[in-house]
Amino acid sequence: MARAATTIDEQDLERELLRRSVDAMTTELASCADCGRTPLIGETLYRFGASTTVCELCRPLRRGEPDSSERVRNSEYGQTVRVHRLG
Repeated sequence: MARAATTIDEQDLERELLRRSVDAMTTELASCADCGRTPLIGETLYRFGASTTVCELCRPLRRGEPDSSERVRNSEYGQTVRVHRLG
């Protein structure tokens, strides 16, 4: 059974593509389990258990020691090239 062709306005297409790209970006971002904010570049995230991530501001509210910690890096980490100028 053939589907009827639908037309879409250019502005609607732009909005849909933008919405999908923003949704894809937000799924990759880490957020604090306590306050919900997205940590800044250079801030340390603390992991408690397999699924709980806490920011530096909320870390003192937890009694136990974290299982691990990691520094938040920019999105280009590992993909940049450093250029050295000679002379």
